[in-house]
Amino acid sequence: MGVDTDLVGPGTQVHDLGGAGLLPGFIDAHVHPVAGGLAALRCDLSELAHDRRGYLDAIAEYVRTHPDEPVISGSGWYGDAFPGGLPTKDDLDSVVGDRPVVLSSHDGHGVWSNSEALRRAGISAATPDPDGGRIERDERGEPTGVLFERAFDAVNALIPADGPDRLRDALLLAQQRLLSVGVTGWQDAGVGIPAFGLTDTLDTYLAADAAGELVAHVCGALWWTAEEGIGQLGTILDRRDSARGPRLHIDTVKVMQDGICENCTAAMLEPYCNIPADAHSEGLSFIDPVELADVCALLARNDFHIHMHAVGDRAVRECLDALSSAVTACGDFAAHHQIAHLDVVDPLDMPRFRELGVTANIQALWARRDIEIVERKLPLLGPEREGRHFPFGSLLRAGAQLAMGSDWPVTDPNPLWALHTAVHRTGSRADPHAIGPDARTVPLLADEAISLRSAVDAYTAGAARVTHRAARAGTIEVGKDADLIVLDGDITTADDIGELAVQTTMVGGAVVYERP
Repeated sequence: MGVDTDLVGPGTQVHDLGGAGLLPGFIDAHVHPVAGGLAALRCDLSELAHDRRGYLDAIAEYVRTHPDEPVISGSGWYGDAFPGGLPTKDDLDSVVGDRPVVLSSHDGHGVWSNSEALRRAGISAATPDPDGGRIERDERGEPTGVLFERAFDAVNALIPADGPDRLRDALLLAQQRLLSVGVTGWQDAGVGIPAFGLTDTLDTYLAADAAGELVAHVCGALWWTAEEGIGQLGTILDRRDSARGPRLHIDTVKVMQDGICENCTAAMLEPYCNIPADAHSEGLSFIDPVELADVCALLARNDFHIHMHAVGDRAVRECLDALSSAVTACGDFAAHHQIAHLDVVDPLDMPRFRELGVTANIQALWARRDIEIVERKLPLLGPEREGRHFPFGSLLRAGAQLAMGSDWPVTDPNPLWALHTAVHRTGSRADPHAIGPDARTVPLLADEAISLRSAVDAYTAGAARVTHRAARAGTIEVGKDADLIVLDGDITTADDIGELAVQTTMVGGAVVYERP
């Protein structure tokens, strides 16, 4: 092993990696760690096979072993495990009828509840769909037990609030999981997000940071509550001012503009195809576009970076229009605005990412032919939009800068699985959620694949840029922090990138994880 003696001092530790791969630490540009940790502490279905009977057996066992929990809460189910693509309250009623059951879907945009939860929440056939949400109903108009977006607020309110100690345990459990897959920093994409049964987590981060328990570098994005409008700015400014610590900084606001395609709440330029009778034909814009532009301009004038959720092509356009207002308003502020998810992007809007300096924050693990996508999502998009599904390659060719994140607990936080899918547009053999006859073998739009170098850059340097750590992390250079990972093989020659594993994770030169 050759060593540059100019860089070696009396305290330098020299390691011979024996041919293993060395990379900068991954930075997850869009993740919900406290929710991921809480999922592991609740009724967690995320590690199970996609099987109706398996889900019900696991729920029954959790109910049996947690007799004192007044509300059974949990997450992680996939719709493809059920006939028709969605579960029902009848399934849950067969397992537990005397306590409410409230289970978030793996994507966090739907909740599966039993009859007792619906009863206590006051949801019946006579209950109208709320703004920004939908109650799934049967042919008689009765709620089936599945609630989408803001329709699940009432059942989530039944879940007792988690205390500070439990939230801290969840954060630290999540941190260890992220370190084990090579993530040395992240952006929490919604501190205060009203999903996954979460309460506000800012105090959780502050307490962990003050106690020296926060190992990774964290950039937090404060949640913008659509219903409160610009009147919430003062609170957000106060929260930013309170959130400074050795490992934590909060200088970003998360704005959610639409839902997801699978439940027809993603905002589309043209109507969905083959939609249920009670679905919104073109999806939902959660904030009026004129107001959205005002919100973004206001945030930019107050030196906030803006992190936006946009799945449908109309939502993407509305967000780009709003960020155009922000760019005009921000003056000398060096903003790193970003739009996350980008399931469908109109070709006319792709060059605007480069023109406006807006980063495309992608969740690459989703870009494959899973059953849930093939059977539930693509029929809703139709053939023309199917050809623009997760257009990562097109965005890159149009000059967009990329950052990558997992959206965990929506999907697994392992960056190596996501890198494999970004490069091959198929699922890794290591990923148990790559379900379907074509998921691991037939690319989902092969022309939208990106190179390994581009994918790694998105999960390191690109993510460092949007978490405002580019001066200290994201690349291996003299003068930067030694946030490094060691892989058990060569990522450039691996047949299946997802089958590689992280051997060692270092933050600031200190080893914080070693594979057993």
